[in-house]
Formats: sequence, C-alpha cells, structure tokens
Amino acid sequence: MTRSRTTYALAFILILAFILRFWQLDLKLLHHDEAIHSWFCYELLTRGVWQYDPSYHGPFLYYVTTGIFALIGPSDFAARLLPSLFGLAIIPLVYAIYRIGYISKNQMLVAALLIAISPDMVYFSRFLRHDIFMLFFTMLLLVAILYYVERGQTRFAVLAAIAAAGALCCKEEMPVIIIIFAVFFAFSAWKGRFTLPLKWRADLMLFVILVVAIMSVLYSAFFNHADTLVGQNFSIVTQGVHFEANTTGWYQAIDHWTGMHNQQRLGGPVYYYIPLFLLYELPIFILALVGTIKFMTVGLHPVLFFKKVKSWLRERRFALPVNETVAVSLQQLRDRKEVRGKSEWFFRFCIVWMIGTMAFYAFVGEKVPWLIIAQLLPMCFIATYTLNWQKTAFALAGCVFLIVMTWHVAFVPVDINEPIVQVQNSEDLREVMGLMDNSSVIVIASQHCWPLPWYYRGDTWNKKVKFYGNITDVDTIIEKDPGVIILHDTESYPSIPGYTKKTCKLSYWFSFDNNEKRLPEYYLHRDGKMESINIDVFTPLPAYTLSSDEKPAGVLPVNIT
Repeated sequence: MTRSRTTYALAFILILAFILRFWQLDLKLLHHDEAIHSWFCYELLTRGVWQYDPSYHGPFLYYVTTGIFALIGPSDFAARLLPSLFGLAIIPLVYAIYRIGYISKNQMLVAALLIAISPDMVYFSRFLRHDIFMLFFTMLLLVAILYYVERGQTRFAVLAAIAAAGALCCKEEMPVIIIIFAVFFAFSAWKGRFTLPLKWRADLMLFVILVVAIMSVLYSAFFNHADTLVGQNFSIVTQGVHFEANTTGWYQAIDHWTGMHNQQRLGGPVYYYIPLFLLYELPIFILALVGTIKFMTVGLHPVLFFKKVKSWLRERRFALPVNETVAVSLQQLRDRKEVRGKSEWFFRFCIVWMIGTMAFYAFVGEKVPWLIIAQLLPMCFIATYTLNWQKTAFALAGCVFLIVMTWHVAFVPVDINEPIVQVQNSEDLREVMGLMDNSSVIVIASQHCWPLPWYYRGDTWNKKVKFYGNITDVDTIIEKDPGVIILHDTESYPSIPGYTKKTCKLSYWFSFDNNEKRLPEYYLHRDGKMESINIDVFTPLPAYTLSSDEKPAGVLPVNIT
C-alpha cells in the first residue's frame, strides 16, 4: 500500500470515527452519572463550588467541562463534546505508534478501525464520565514512553508526566495501570531491551515533580481548597439537593474505593466483563484471543523466523556475487530482526497490559460497564498480531457486527435493554419534562429525581420547583395548586383529588438476576427483563380546580419505605 493510500485509509477511519462520536450527540438523555457530573460543572461555573470527593472521582472532567460550558453554554451537547473529542483523539495516537515502527501499516489501520467503530469505544465516547479521558491519557502516556525509549529526549518525559498526571486527575484506579506500565518497562530496561539515556535519572525526577505539581494544583482547586490535600469532610446544599462529601485527601482516596470494593455495592462475578465482550466486541475478543495464543506459541521464538529468512537468502545467493550476497543478507537480517524485535516486544507489552487490566477489574468488587474500555484498548492492538489476509478478512467482516451493535446501543432513541446501560435515565422523561415546561409550579416529593436538577438548573429550579426530599402530606403537596406533582411510585398515593396519575420510568437498567437463566436466548433476541426506578406523575384534571374546602386530609400514601 502506498503512502497516499495509507493516508486516505486513515483519513476515512478518522471521518467515520468523527461521525460516530459527534452525530446526534444529544440524542439520548444524560445518564444518571452524566447528569450529576454536568450539574457539578454548572455549580462550578455559576458559584465556583467544587471540592474533591472520591465518590465522584478526580477534577479533570469538572474543569474542562466547565470551560466548555463557559464557552458555548451548558447543555447535553456541550457536556458530551469533550468526551467525544478525547475518544476521537485516541486514533491519531495509534498512528504515532506506527510512525516509530512498533506496528505495520496494516496493523495500524486495522487497530484504528476497531477503535473507531467499537460499540463500547463509541458509546463511552458519547458519555460524560472520567473513563474516556483516562483512556486517552493512558494512550498518550504509552506513546510518550515509546518515543522516549526511541529518542531519549526530555520533552517526551515531560509529555509522559502530563499524560500520567492527567490520567491520575481522572480516576483513582490509574495508579494500578501506571504500575503495570512501570514494571514492564523497568524490567525491559533491566534486561537490556533498550538503553536509557545518561540523563534518565534527571528526567525521572522531572517526571515525578511535574506529576505531583499538576495533581496538587488540580486536586486543591488551584489551592482554593488546599485542605483537600490533607482531608476534610464537607457538604453541599443547592437547589434543595444535599450532598455529603467524605473527602479524605487525594492520596488517601484508595481507602474509599477499598471500602467500595469490600462492600460490592455494584458487585458481580470475576467473569463479569467476559459476557460484555461477547455481546458487543466479539470479533475483537476472538482476534485478541487468537493473537495471544499465537504469541505464546510462536511469537516467543523469533529465531525460527530468521532461520527461514537466512535459508531463503542462501538459496538465492546465485543472483549476486558472493561478497555482495553476504553483505546484503546480513543487512536484511539485521533490519528484519530489528523490526521484528520491536514488534514482538510491543505485542508482549500489550498482552501484559491486557492481562493486567483484565485481572485487576475482575478482582475489583465494583463492576460497571464503562470499565471495559480500559481492558478493550490493548485488545485492539493484540487483535492485529501476525496480521495475515485471513485475520484481515475476519476483522473486516467483523466490522459489520461492530457497526450493527454500535448503531443499536448509541443511535436508537428508545430505552435499550442492554448490559452496556447502567442506570440510564429513561426516554419517558421527555414527556414528563414537557409537562413540567408548561407548568408554573412543580412539586417533587422524592429523593429520586435525577436528572431533573440538571435539566431545570439555576433560576428555573428555584422559581418553579418546590422540592421535598421525602413524601409529605397531600395538603402540603397541593397547597400552591401545582401543575405537576412527582412522587416515587413506592412512596405515592393511590390518587389525589383533582389530579390524574401516570407512572413513568425515571431510570432503568438491565437485570442480570432476571435474565441469567436465558442468556443464550437473550443474546439472539435482546428481549430480557428490564428493572427500573419509577415515578408517579400527577397532573390536574381538565377544567378542574381544587377549592380549599375540597383539599383532602389524611390520605395515606402506599408502600412507604
């Protein structure tokens, strides 16, 4: 393939990835976590309120998203703009690895294509969580290390520090990934795989200083909350919503997540992510499995390859004078050995990277679908190991499966019954918010109300919404003749005089417990049971005004918990 064709192919992949990440970016309502993150960013923009709490992860997302809100205004599209951009930016970094000879053109193009259309990569690039930012910085860290290994320039140590600090300012599990990287590269240096420059100790010290400095600045909110670095408990109350934040300092965040691991609030078996790979990333998973097996059985013995090359050259030496033949043969062997050695070493790293992250996330008690992308990224590289025409054909055929699944999970504007979804806010809320938009008084008497504080943020919430954290008596609820009353369906009333009631889904999720006995059938039909949090929405009956002497007293709610 000529360089121009390679350029055209990569450009096509980037355009495809761009479309998949940016087209109809606000098609679906924000996920529960997305709404909370967006709301925090709005609070930071309008009130300057943000302080680190391990429950909501690191500061990077909040600062950059707040910056976008300041530029173009807060909205669902603005909230997801940077995740999509960072998800897209991973692909040029694949090209950067190719440029220094660790993968071939075809391997680069296939890996880039798999990342571009992977259902999980696309879905979580259209998703305001910290994971896609961390994944970009992880990839940038890898590129910076490889370039430092190749060229020994301090600027790549600085780039590695920025990448590591950025990732550490996203999520608390990043130290584990850094340890995986550090152990592999330190071992490789010790074994003489590459030679460190004479100034490597100074570069390492600079790396550490930069990482600590960047993290200290961001975690302390530019030293506006320097106490965060040593720990403090605090609370936030705004728009009637109360947050307790048990901050212990960024360096002790591991304590919080160790507690979550032991609690297993969102637990699952050690093989939790394997069914997700089979559901959404089947071609990548199969190719990565084949690549790993091939590496373990053949890739560890590159000497066999060089013996074949030497034999081939010996058979054809009659075409050149003997001295010239020997010179050419030795040079070709050296070149091929160097390229082959770099490639083998890189894929050995990717296998260690993949196995390390899969083992870590299998062990962690908190099992959520977005953690799959940290395991998926090295898989996309391993899938291209010993890329021959059979594997290439399988990969291209598998792209049809990946595109279909990507379309299904990212571009179908309904509630999808899929494990990739974790407490997604329901499309039913669009009807509810239509009613709220046309009402001057809204009563919400339930703790279950997200994402409504985001969609009715600021003055809209303060002027229109009367928020009660828990259900209250009917007299209080209807005191101001609200146009909409929202109650949790298990803490609701059979009826409210003068109002009609409709039950809607607030949020929903795929139920493993109710589908585990029919997983093969579900895999083919995608018709499993969905669980949800529901709300009762009361609206006034037409032409009905509740007079003061008609307001009931003592109407009992049902199923109070």
